[in-house]
Amino acid sequence: MSEKFLPFCKPSIDQETINEVVECLKSGWLATGPRVQKFSEMLKKYLDAPHALPLSSGTAGLHLALLGFNLQPEDEVILPALTFVASANTIVMAGGKPVFIDIDLGSRNIDVNKIEAAITPKTRAIMPVHFAGLSVDLDPIYAIAKKHNLRVLEDAAQAIGTTYKNKRIGGFGDTQIFSFHPNKNMTTGEGGCVTTSDAKLAKDVSIRRFHGIDRDAWNRFSKEGKQHYDVVEVGFKYNMMDIQAALGIHQLPKLDNFINRRTELAKRYLEILADWPEWQLPEKANFENKHAWHLFTPLINPKIANITRDNFIDEMKTCNIGVGFHYDATHLFDYYRRNYGYKPGDFPVAEDVTQLIVSLPLFPDMTDAEQDRVISAMKKVFKKG
Repeated sequence: MSEKFLPFCKPSIDQETINEVVECLKSGWLATGPRVQKFSEMLKKYLDAPHALPLSSGTAGLHLALLGFNLQPEDEVILPALTFVASANTIVMAGGKPVFIDIDLGSRNIDVNKIEAAITPKTRAIMPVHFAGLSVDLDPIYAIAKKHNLRVLEDAAQAIGTTYKNKRIGGFGDTQIFSFHPNKNMTTGEGGCVTTSDAKLAKDVSIRRFHGIDRDAWNRFSKEGKQHYDVVEVGFKYNMMDIQAALGIHQLPKLDNFINRRTELAKRYLEILADWPEWQLPEKANFENKHAWHLFTPLINPKIANITRDNFIDEMKTCNIGVGFHYDATHLFDYYRRNYGYKPGDFPVAEDVTQLIVSLPLFPDMTDAEQDRVISAMKKVFKKG
């Protein structure tokens, strides 16, 4: 086949960004330093966040935020059954117990109506996940959290740039984490951050992200810095590098344009596929929001399409088109079945979705012609005309 393989995602890296990385390498300051500090201030301004703390990954952010919640053994954190496994893993790593609940079929987000029934005397936090860049309906979640005196940790790994009722995720509420992995809407290679309105939690994350040391290493090694330091907590090696921040300080100003192009492509998918019975398309939210369209995730109708989801992915590969799926239902992984007793049938909506969901190619540099290739390939796979 003459056409190149079209991946389902690809980061947009321009020459200006490459030049910044090269300058960082030439500067000799590769680990946490002035570029991380600059990126942190840019994030605070963009998100209108009281505190923004860059880290080595979004997963690190989840872990540190949960540690800051001071979970005790068997303390419970409620989260959706459909999410990347890091959401649940970090609850366990922080000493808590993940309590899954089902999702809403149309949005793929946590079913807000099922949260309160899952609350027990051991519940300490709710972890909604803004799936594929669509905001969760947050007002009822925060109302439930206030009623039961719970923390809220928003897993916004896929939602940098998303808004809820005209407010950017990260600029209000309790605590959020973002991911800057290469498949996200903006990237620092690997990387992430915590945003929070809690000054005490922000200080705790800041200390724990670098070995529990009470001051930033880059200040200690600057001309004005002092070498001696104290260790006030047991910490981790979760700091972001200046090499990563060199990407971020050029990615962030372009983020809204990236999202605008993703939105154009998503709308085009919605329009073209509107009368395709082979697909059940993502639904709009019933509240004011800006969808970041990190992913475009329709559900295949296997009986009409005459093909399973996994076979569809394989067939698209033969057409040189990359297709992903997000995600396996977390509660059915062996660890969670073995240690917490979860089983098939516990969360039927999430389990159905995980058998049917696909992620069609979607990224800012994708052209209309490349999207047309995806549509043509699907027509071939579905034997449509």
